[in-house]
Amino acid sequence: MGKSQKTAFALAAAGLLVILALLVADIMRREATSPAAAPSRPDIGGAFSLVDMNGQNVTQAQYAGKNLLIYFGFTYCPDVCPMALMHMGGALNILAESAPQRAASVQPLFITVDPERDTPEALAEYMINFHPRLVGLTGSPEQIRDTLAVYRVYASKVMDEGASDYLMDHSSIIYLMDGENRYLAHFDHNLPAQELAALLQQKLP
Repeated sequence: MGKSQKTAFALAAAGLLVILALLVADIMRREATSPAAAPSRPDIGGAFSLVDMNGQNVTQAQYAGKNLLIYFGFTYCPDVCPMALMHMGGALNILAESAPQRAASVQPLFITVDPERDTPEALAEYMINFHPRLVGLTGSPEQIRDTLAVYRVYASKVMDEGASDYLMDHSSIIYLMDGENRYLAHFDHNLPAQELAALLQQKLP
């Protein structure tokens, strides 16, 4: 192979390497900007229309700009629900001392899964046991059903054996939603207040 041929070959090889590098860079750019590369949010949360503990109609729009800390339960719950609400209230009190602006950005909500018994009056009486900013929400069975659906919450009436009353079997999760009511995180109901406050500090925008 002559000198001119070697030079031409080298130039051709270099050109191929440049083209290959450009193709790889383009593929990486496409992958980085494609929707599949962006972290996806779980499909939890959305529009709701309910009644607050003062008897006023409310929707998610009333809480726009607030980070929602939501627990679904019922006032006749013997242990799990009050424990979750105590931890929520305690966490907000801890957060108020260490990061008052972040604490003020959080609106705690208790949404009943038992609208048959949890009237606005019953919720108002129940909420005062936990935190002064905690708002209880109820509604018609249809409104509650629709809200449970958008938050992916399970709830079912269970007759208490040997009694005329009933309990509610339900998923027990504390949801953290952002100012546009989009899912940020969720926490177990029995997470101690100190740990919940630390996680809220991490997760809040």
